[in-house]
Amino acid sequence: MRIVHTDQIIQNIKEMCIEANYQLSRDVEDCIRNAFDQEDSVLGKQILGQLGENLDIASKDFIPICQDTGMAVVFLKIGQEVQIDGMNLEEAVNEGIRQGYQKGYLRKSIVSDPFIRTNTKDNTPGVIHYEIVSGDQLEITVSPKGFGSENMSRIYMLKPSDGKEGVINAVLETVKLAGPNACPPIIVGIGIGGSFEKCALLAKKALLRDLNEAHKLDHIRQLEEELLVKINQLRIGPGGFGGRTTALGVNIETYPTHIAGLPVAINICCHVNRHVTRVI
Repeated sequence: MRIVHTDQIIQNIKEMCIEANYQLSRDVEDCIRNAFDQEDSVLGKQILGQLGENLDIASKDFIPICQDTGMAVVFLKIGQEVQIDGMNLEEAVNEGIRQGYQKGYLRKSIVSDPFIRTNTKDNTPGVIHYEIVSGDQLEITVSPKGFGSENMSRIYMLKPSDGKEGVINAVLETVKLAGPNACPPIIVGIGIGGSFEKCALLAKKALLRDLNEAHKLDHIRQLEEELLVKINQLRIGPGGFGGRTTALGVNIETYPTHIAGLPVAINICCHVNRHVTRVI
């Protein structure tokens, strides 16, 4: 049994909240810069150039990439041979978020009640997902999620007979309805299978996969490639002003499902697809 103290968890999450908001992951940054070279719209190319400049300024001057520093979504993969020592784990995660958003001067966007809407003033609580895995390590992923794109996400409870075409139509409908509101170019995370809540979690997890990492299943990889082409053919373009770069990538995660269902969740993320992973 390996002991991990919550002080370590707090410190790492604190640092990760700041890192994620100041430095975009290399795969997403490369996609933005590559899109600039390939964009055929003059205005679209200009916007992509500005996005690249924004990334440079954020990294150099140590300021957030986007003013919406998101709701902190934290994924914990806890090895079954790990013992958490110290304070309550959920309280520790939120303490790390609290310290990170305060030290990093990150915008506090969380309200304590969905109707009364009083700001908690420290960006807590976060959304925490727990997973028990084998081993003696603790893997933490922090993914601040802005709500311009989150608000454009959808779930469809399709029939099995809707099949692949039904999934494609659901994704394209979601992207069309999002239009410029999701701050394109976007990354599209898709969850297929499971149940109502499981497909939504799969879609959120799909956004964490490196855009250069192909899906291990050929038929899913082919569907990702087909959807990316079809989405970019919509020519919503950077900032919604037209162009070939509507999406930088499409990632799909799947799970077994019931004989009577085909749940599909589409979680859209703007070009600021932030996530940092550390292993303790």
